[in-house]
Amino acid sequence: MNTLTTYFSTKYNSAPFTKIKNEDYKPSILKLIKDTQKEIEAIVSNTEAPTFKNTIEALEFSGQQLDRVTSIFFNLNSAETNDEIQKIAQEISPILTEFGNDITLNEDLFKRVKAVYEQKESLNLTTEQLTLLDKKYKSFSRNGANLNEDDKIKLRDIDKKLAQLKLKFGENVLAETNKYELHLTNESDVSGLPDGAKEAAKQLAESKNKEGYIITLDYPSYIPFMTYADNRELREKLSKAAGSKAFKGDDLDNQNIVLEIANLRYKRANILGYKTHANFVLEERMAQTPEKVLAFLNDLLSKAKPAAENEFKSLENFAKEIDNIEQLQKWDAAYYAEKLKQKLFNLDDEQLKPYFKLENVIDGAFTVAKKLFGLHFQIINDVDKYHEDVLTYKVTNANGELVSLFYADFFPRKGKRNGAWMTSYKPQFVKDGNEERPHVSIVCNFTKPTKSKPSLLTFNEVTTLFHEFGHALHGMLANTVYPSLSGTSVYWDFVELPSQVMENWCYEKEALELFAKHYETGEVIPMDLVNKIKESATFHEGMQTLRQISFGLLDMAWHGSESLEKVKNVKTFENKAFEDTKLYPDVAENCMSTAFAHIFQGGYSSGYYSYKWAEVLDADAFDYFKQNGIFNKDIATKFKDNVLSQGGTENPMTLYKRFRGQEPKPEALLKRAGLIK
Repeated sequence: MNTLTTYFSTKYNSAPFTKIKNEDYKPSILKLIKDTQKEIEAIVSNTEAPTFKNTIEALEFSGQQLDRVTSIFFNLNSAETNDEIQKIAQEISPILTEFGNDITLNEDLFKRVKAVYEQKESLNLTTEQLTLLDKKYKSFSRNGANLNEDDKIKLRDIDKKLAQLKLKFGENVLAETNKYELHLTNESDVSGLPDGAKEAAKQLAESKNKEGYIITLDYPSYIPFMTYADNRELREKLSKAAGSKAFKGDDLDNQNIVLEIANLRYKRANILGYKTHANFVLEERMAQTPEKVLAFLNDLLSKAKPAAENEFKSLENFAKEIDNIEQLQKWDAAYYAEKLKQKLFNLDDEQLKPYFKLENVIDGAFTVAKKLFGLHFQIINDVDKYHEDVLTYKVTNANGELVSLFYADFFPRKGKRNGAWMTSYKPQFVKDGNEERPHVSIVCNFTKPTKSKPSLLTFNEVTTLFHEFGHALHGMLANTVYPSLSGTSVYWDFVELPSQVMENWCYEKEALELFAKHYETGEVIPMDLVNKIKESATFHEGMQTLRQISFGLLDMAWHGSESLEKVKNVKTFENKAFEDTKLYPDVAENCMSTAFAHIFQGGYSSGYYSYKWAEVLDADAFDYFKQNGIFNKDIATKFKDNVLSQGGTENPMTLYKRFRGQEPKPEALLKRAGLIK
């Protein structure tokens, strides 16, 4: 049973996935909680006066093994889960929450932290040490250390409930995704579908011993069907299935969970002395207040809405003209947008896909990272992995020194949630003079290879891969002392800058020529296609912006409202939040909130606006590259030294200005989006 209670005696100290049995997790985590409790007791019972080293630093490095094992466990609960893992997650989440509260509500520990905090001016600390001290103090004060006993008990109770509700929310969404399949036996039902999508649907049916084709709610199956299938009734059926996830009044329904999570977060914020959950969250963000977020979103809305309405009108006219569609519905959106795009730019994803073989795109991302940051990626087979699809790489710098381990997991499967994300199995830090390098992972859901074709990506999947790879670089290039300030441990509205800035290289001829090669002929993507990609980049940008703003406004409605206990109907509340951004008629059977995993399961509550916020930063940052060459070594080094390697060691605006020489201006984004000339 000691698999999980010592540092792993594996190559690079990597996670020994196949050696870990599900039944090892709970006892290991319980033992590691005890070990961590001893470390905390040692800090508290130290008879010496509190110092930065014996209190703040000791606290920072406590519980490292527990963090390591729980990160392996919860990462697998997202990428390779099963009923057993989900059951263990339900059992250990409240225990871990309770233990976290035991630490932040430990009065004697807080006294020591406070004692160091109150003398910080005279301690001669480095910038990173000051940031750590501030963060540690706030982790207590913002989590109830200054509360009376009654309120501390209430807080513990709320946190325990929230931990379980968030898990249940995610489990329901995953179960709904896995449960649904559209089984088609008539050839006419898949009319319009590209050959690759047809072949994948056929293979899926075969794997389940069924005739014909199976379409699921996994994105590589769902998106092509919604984009290309000629049968409008089937598109409607599939669209409603996707839009009604966890909104059917059955045992997988999330409506009450949404109301409960939102209300508990509100109560929690009130107990801590904040007006709303958004006020609590945004105190530790670049945006600072809900008012500033709403002003930012509404300012963007005023600029994007006229463009979005014009785009919608022309899409309506187009659908009417070619198919006599009287009322454009949500299930028509992708289908007619794709046809209009083909007409305007003579470009469709099927033309592009042969140039974006997955292996080539991965190599492309690696080559861009090599040209910018001097990184080398070598595929290795001597570290353990949690599924045969996972690719493992050793990342080194120009001097051949280890930078990171990198895991890449690209295809959908039953135990994996939808979407794409980056995560970490081991953070970077320096302890006792030893540098520990990070283990970073990206998880995506791309089109699988079929019998006749390799995995060919849509252009959207290409930008997704570059996006997650940008997050990965932020993790890999970390160069800090303390793990809690390392890599992507930054303000939430800053974390999307490295990921979103990387997407820009996908639109540049100089970068595309490195990897966009036809999978059969090896021919480099023709220049006219590159020009079309660039021209079409702002196609329906107004509508896309409106969509992102609508999600941000919905998030702020759930988390910035003071009268949540009056909310009885999730759908009615949601419709009100969407009022100013609505283009399509409402679909009664559908609800966004019940499957909005970013804010009810992930960490984006009161933070969804950060995608647009970070776009302002990324457009401004890439503009700097464009002015000086997209592979300019000096600017890449400035970006690495001031942003990627610094993690959360300083205020993000300070870091950004050190890289850019100025505060970001929104003009670059508006210009790139075609919203201003």
